[in-house]
Amino acid sequence: MSESLRRGSHRVFLGMAAGVGKTYRMLQDGHAEAESGRDVAIGFLETHGRAETDVQARGLELVPRRRVSYRDTVLEEMDLPGILERAPELCLIDELAHTNAAGVEHAKRWEDVEDILSAGINVFSTVNVQHLESLNDQVADLTGMRVRETIPDSVLNAADEVVLIDLTPRELIDRLKAGKIYKPDRVEAALNNFFKIENLAALREVSLRQVAEEVESKRLTPVAPVREERLTQTAAPQAVGERLLALVKLSANSQRVVRRAFRSSQRLGAELDLLHVGKPGSLRSLERDPALGALRRLASVLGAHLIVEEGDSIAQVAARVAHDRGTTYVLMGRPNPRGALARLSKPALPYELMRELPGVDLRIVADRTQLGAGPRR
Repeated sequence: MSESLRRGSHRVFLGMAAGVGKTYRMLQDGHAEAESGRDVAIGFLETHGRAETDVQARGLELVPRRRVSYRDTVLEEMDLPGILERAPELCLIDELAHTNAAGVEHAKRWEDVEDILSAGINVFSTVNVQHLESLNDQVADLTGMRVRETIPDSVLNAADEVVLIDLTPRELIDRLKAGKIYKPDRVEAALNNFFKIENLAALREVSLRQVAEEVESKRLTPVAPVREERLTQTAAPQAVGERLLALVKLSANSQRVVRRAFRSSQRLGAELDLLHVGKPGSLRSLERDPALGALRRLASVLGAHLIVEEGDSIAQVAARVAHDRGTTYVLMGRPNPRGALARLSKPALPYELMRELPGVDLRIVADRTQLGAGPRR
């Protein structure tokens, strides 16, 4: 590959919450790179009025933001064309999960970063762990708050380096109370909501686990062996990989099942298929269903394969698809409660699946929103 086509490298600074020091550390590392002779520019910086961060940014060139008109309001966004024209060796870009104003090149900032990397520019960026799409339900369960801006897990997986900015919950709360994260009038509300110590402890655990899984997945990624023409011994066959099939309905709970299935597939290094089985003759009407559209978008973000079939028996359709796709693992949500007559006349779906797929593991994904006041996991 020629130098002009070389893809830039991507270092992501990951934290458990706002205020842990991701942007500060990104700027520190940017200064270190500049002092070593590299051409460094800030593509986008959001200091949130934090004095320490403002000071740390001094001495680094800043590509000016561009102004975008949207619904009679002028917004400031990162200037992607300006960065590509400036073409620094290293570009520092804050808030990877940001949603851009309508009318610019891409809907999301991580897509802007992809263009910058493709242009051969190295990038340092920042993001919090709760913005990972596959963790959306888990974070909502832990904190009681749904994160609306997310990035595909593949963005983090593709990064050349992930740096965890770790801070204990107590240290972060002390920073908050000292006015180092939000202005004084916002501190009390933050302490009573997102910045509860139990929330932060749970998010820290998620962050540590996420980075550990990233390290493990990269460690286990096979390296292509050097080809030796004189080799006469037949190479040993590679082990058959795992392949997951998640059964999904067109309901609000289906996205939870998809995200849990994706997390399982990541841990196993497996491909993920999603299967929805509609009633016979329903395919045409299904294509117009907004719930199916939402499922397609989530599958696309996570890199899963969505399969839509129709049939009288979900178990039989699932068995056929599983055989065709080489499925080794089936996941499904909790089946709907059934009356006494239904239980007597027909086995529940999990039992049908076990009968149809005797060599395939089956997992039922719990709905943790039904745990009530039970212990957090």
